[in-house]
Amino acid sequence: MAPKSVLLPVSDPPPPPLRGVDDNDPLFRGSAMTRRGAFAAISYMSCAVLLVMFNKAALSSYNFPSANVITLFQMISSICLLYAMRRWRIISFANGESHKTGLVPLQTVLHTLPLSIAYLLYMLAVMESVRGVNVPMYTTLRRTTVVFTMIVEYLLTRQKYTYPIVGSVVLIVLGAFVAGARDLSFDFYGYGMVFTANMTTAIYLATINRVGKSSGLNSFGLMWCNGIVCGPILLFLTYIRGELELTMNFPYLHSLGFQALMLFSCILAFFLNYCIFLNTTLNSALTQTMCGNLKDLFTIGLGWLLFGGLPFDALNVIGQALGFVGSGFYAYCKIKGK
Repeated sequence: MAPKSVLLPVSDPPPPPLRGVDDNDPLFRGSAMTRRGAFAAISYMSCAVLLVMFNKAALSSYNFPSANVITLFQMISSICLLYAMRRWRIISFANGESHKTGLVPLQTVLHTLPLSIAYLLYMLAVMESVRGVNVPMYTTLRRTTVVFTMIVEYLLTRQKYTYPIVGSVVLIVLGAFVAGARDLSFDFYGYGMVFTANMTTAIYLATINRVGKSSGLNSFGLMWCNGIVCGPILLFLTYIRGELELTMNFPYLHSLGFQALMLFSCILAFFLNYCIFLNTTLNSALTQTMCGNLKDLFTIGLGWLLFGGLPFDALNVIGQALGFVGSGFYAYCKIKGK
């Protein structure tokens, strides 16, 4: 019989014998964020920056014809990695679960169905929104997700926020509008897809908290359910729309550079999904959204250098600065527990 392996960290705190001494202690005295929560937030931001660059390179630099097929590749890779790690007893799918040979019961899969549908809509909208807008403008518009998140959390849980938190959100949204005031590359479809992505992101993050905590699954278990529900649906959609045929005829399909790009994209998507679950359950849906705003500094800089598309005039710089000040102020309030 194979020896038991040490479990990877999951969304909920491990049992006392496995819990780290300081992982769940406050980051600072009076802080509302733990050290483990801070690690989850930083990990998410790192993966998110790199994944946007890889996806943009595939869709723009190589002119890959289908964002949905990239999402399908990422989903299939995620299912394969999860299955292998579960079979090798590296991870578990449920909180406090011992090393069993089974996967997730059908009843539990059905319980997570709302989360899986929200995840599918989120993935499709985000991938399509990357194509139609240049990277700096994409990250600017995506910052308004925080407003959608606050609205959804209030509607679902009646969550209310303090005046400092609301003030930081106002700064972020104001900065987004100021930064985009002179964007001459306005595209109605592209902008519409970004705002659709913002709405689906907010619904997805709020659903993680509601469904995730009631299902008994950890981050890996939720990712597994998302994959086995959404994978076949996405495969069917790409087939009937002819996107799989376009992919088979893609001239760079056998290019080593493109294949390496897709490989890293799939690996990063796996870790990004895990970090989203971890950050949302350890912290909150709003904190997850604000982390997306904080990582925009690096995304905008890299996107401008690698892909161009938006001149950084004085008004744009002021808008970006307002957004970063707002995100930084939220992080300060979170650390101080305000």
